[in-house]
Amino acid sequence: MLAGIDHIGVAVEDLDVALELWQGNYGLAPSHRERVEEQGVEAALLDVGVSHVELLAPLGPETPVGRYLASRGPGIHHVAFRVEGIDRLLQELAAKGVELIDRQARRGIRGSRVAFINPRSSGRVLVELVEPAEGH
Repeated sequence: MLAGIDHIGVAVEDLDVALELWQGNYGLAPSHRERVEEQGVEAALLDVGVSHVELLAPLGPETPVGRYLASRGPGIHHVAFRVEGIDRLLQELAAKGVELIDRQARRGIRGSRVAFINPRSSGRVLVELVEPAEGH
């Protein structure tokens, strides 16, 4: 079902400032940076072993991450698990009564397919499922 932790998503107000902090303090340089219009974020991946820290800056205040920052401030936004067969997994979870934010996968960073699970079904943790694009 879950193949491993893909990344930990961290909501930040300013991506460049956050990148300086993470690189300066921990030596983590971005391996990928992308504007993901569909999700309303500019994101950067910092590699940590086979997983990543994903820094997420909102493209505007009315985006999901923008609203998150307004209500909770910067910090851990979600935990993302790497999966294979995301479509089948979403059907299985829905059949179990898991409350899904996304009933169908959508485009994520680096061409991945992603879907979110409502925190009410995950002990108040926003969970993202990530099926990486081929080659990632």
